[in-house]
Parts: sequence; structure tokens; C-alpha cells
Amino acid sequence: MNNAYKIEELPQGLLLFTINRPEKRNAINYDIMEGLEIVIERMKSDSLKALIITGEGEKAFCSGGDLSVFHELKTEEQAYNMLSKMSKILVELLLLPKPTIALINGTAMGGGCELAAACDFRFAKSGAKAGFVQGTLAITTGWGGGTILYEKIAASGAMKLLMEAQMHKAESLVELGFIDAVFEGDPLENCLDYYKNVFAIEPGVLEAYKSMLVRKWIQSGIKARIEEEVRTCARLWESDAHHAVVNSFLTRK
Repeated sequence: MNNAYKIEELPQGLLLFTINRPEKRNAINYDIMEGLEIVIERMKSDSLKALIITGEGEKAFCSGGDLSVFHELKTEEQAYNMLSKMSKILVELLLLPKPTIALINGTAMGGGCELAAACDFRFAKSGAKAGFVQGTLAITTGWGGGTILYEKIAASGAMKLLMEAQMHKAESLVELGFIDAVFEGDPLENCLDYYKNVFAIEPGVLEAYKSMLVRKWIQSGIKARIEEEVRTCARLWESDAHHAVVNSFLTRK
């Protein structure tokens, strides 16, 4: 069994996916990608109602792509292969006809925010910080998260989050509409309580309502728009500016 992630079935037809890399601030590597593919496929079962995604420990939900792995990608083509793989996973998550929840138990940074954006609901620990910081690495979002963010909150708010590339407290992200609410105490207990009315509804009803939104996204050409985002990021990834920032970051560590 792969220890990089955990998949647990909870009562009421819920599935819990936990990124289990606290020593790497729950950064995403190819093992996590594989786990997400597995859990999304499992969610297609009629007996499962909703998916909750969280991170192990109290410090991080997900710190984005694991730079200690992905810094080896130098060319546009190499970057595209990785970015495209993860973007396809987030598209599958976004278009899954079941409700999905990002249970943000700690910091969500860069690609971690892209993962959260692809979920239908975002529920965060009080004081947790989140930010689309890709701009500070001289790249854009590259897994589809920018395109998805524009679908989830007002355009002006999304543009500000993306262009500023700063970290924000969860409380301020509630005001922007990115976070539904914040909690104190046990993450899972609070999550199950906050969304209990959703979980009480028959799965067929939940699937029907989510499918209405999925049809809208598909008709708007979201897959093609995300593909453009991936290609843009891959081009920027190859730049000297990006490699210089990443090398500086890894040297500091």
C-alpha cells in the first residue's frame, strides 16, 4: 500500500482522502496524483455520496507541487507532461457528479489552492493561510486552478488573488467567497457537522444538482480553456526566471 495518502470510507457514504506527507507539508508528487486518480474512480460508485479531501497533521492542507521532485523538469515539454497529468486529475475532480469538499486543515499554497478550487466546497481552519503564490515563482497556475477560480468567485476577486500571488488568512477568503466558513477544533468533526444537511440528502438528488453545474462547465469549453492554461504555464516553466527562483528556494532550504 502507498503510504503517501490514505483513503477511508466514512458513514453516510462519504469517502475521505488524506494527503499523508506532513514532512513535506503535504506536497503533491506522482504518488499523490495516483491516489487522487484512484479515489476519483472509486467515487463513481453509486453507494458513495461525497468526497472530502484533507491533509495529514495540523500545519498544512497542501503546499502544492513538490519542488524537490519537479525542479528536475527543465524544458517546456517536460513541464507540460507533469502539468497536463495533474490538470486532467483536477478536471475529473471538478466534473465529478458528486459533491466534493476541501477540508483545509492548514496552509494551502500554490497548487494546494488549485486542488481546493477544484472542490465544490472549501472549509478552513481558523487562522489557516491560503494563496495562489505561483506568480512569485515566475509561472502561472498550471493545473487548471486559475481557470477554475474564475468559475468559482467574482472575476475581480479571482484576478486579485492570482495577480498578487500572496498568502491570505482564511477569514478574509470567506469575504471573497473562496472559503465557505472557518472552524476551530477537530477538522473532520466540524466538517461533518457543517455539511450535515447536505450529507442527509439522497445521493441521486445530490448528483442531479451537481450535474447541472457540470453541464454548464462542459458547454463553456472548460477543458479547452484549462488546456490553454497548462500550455501557458509550461512555456513559462522553461524560463530562466522560473528556474532561478526555484533554485534560490531549494538552496535556502
